[in-house]
Amino acid sequence: MQFQQLLYFVAVAETRHFSRAAERVHVAQPSLSQQIKALERELGAELFSRARGNIALTDAGEALLPLARRILADADTARLEVQELAQLRRGRVRLGATPSVCTGLLPGVLRAFHTAHPGIELLIEESGSLDLVRELARGALDLALIALPLPPSAPALTTVELLTEDLVVVSSAQLPPPAGGGPLTVSALRDEPMVMFRHGYDLRDLTVAACRAEGFEPVFTVEGGEMDAVLGFVRAGLGVAVVPAMVVDHGGPGLRATPLAGSPLRRTIALAHRTDVAPPRAARELRRILLG
Repeated sequence: MQFQQLLYFVAVAETRHFSRAAERVHVAQPSLSQQIKALERELGAELFSRARGNIALTDAGEALLPLARRILADADTARLEVQELAQLRRGRVRLGATPSVCTGLLPGVLRAFHTAHPGIELLIEESGSLDLVRELARGALDLALIALPLPPSAPALTTVELLTEDLVVVSSAQLPPPAGGGPLTVSALRDEPMVMFRHGYDLRDLTVAACRAEGFEPVFTVEGGEMDAVLGFVRAGLGVAVVPAMVVDHGGPGLRATPLAGSPLRRTIALAHRTDVAPPRAARELRRILLG
């Protein structure tokens, strides 16, 4: 099995087209097809079904695809590590973070890192924790700032706890405060229409679990947004949302934050990387600054 064969296989799997895959990897289409056939002979199984011009992965192809992507990502990391980086003069770091951390914590940290290492390219992926865990697993990120605990299906990740965030109920400052302005508990959200994040955000799972623990299902007026969209919908008066306090500080005017009384909601943010692959040198330097 050759590295180039895996590269060609992933290109065909992602484009579902041999000619477009050949253009993507800059090789003649007959050569690409020959290498795919050679890979199938080597593995003893067909990787694609080719029915009436439609290209689809077989069961063997589905099994190989995540492994091939990981091998290619690890090879890319190894190439960058070997080429690197006398005194961290150039390179890149691929960092994932939840939206609240992106707006609250990262700007100052990234400024300090960029000042110390201006030649390092910073690639930031902003998403929910579940999505970031998947991106770490397939080698698309070097580091990620994610919420704990990890889901049961999470891959082997090394994590270091970084901070604990208080969660608050955010509402439109143009409307009366929720629960009449008195102390707000999770149970009081029973009567409040809510704006909810899309699936893949740990805040969605945390909020729904807290409501169910109080014996009710939350009512959503809008669901499926990212952090900026959720705050915009709240500002417009469509409902309330449960968000980290630091998000409200950077969310602009028109928002009101109400702490939760009784048993407050909190989440722990950790810095994570894959256990089986050491982060590149530039990522290790950013990790040091974050933990400091």
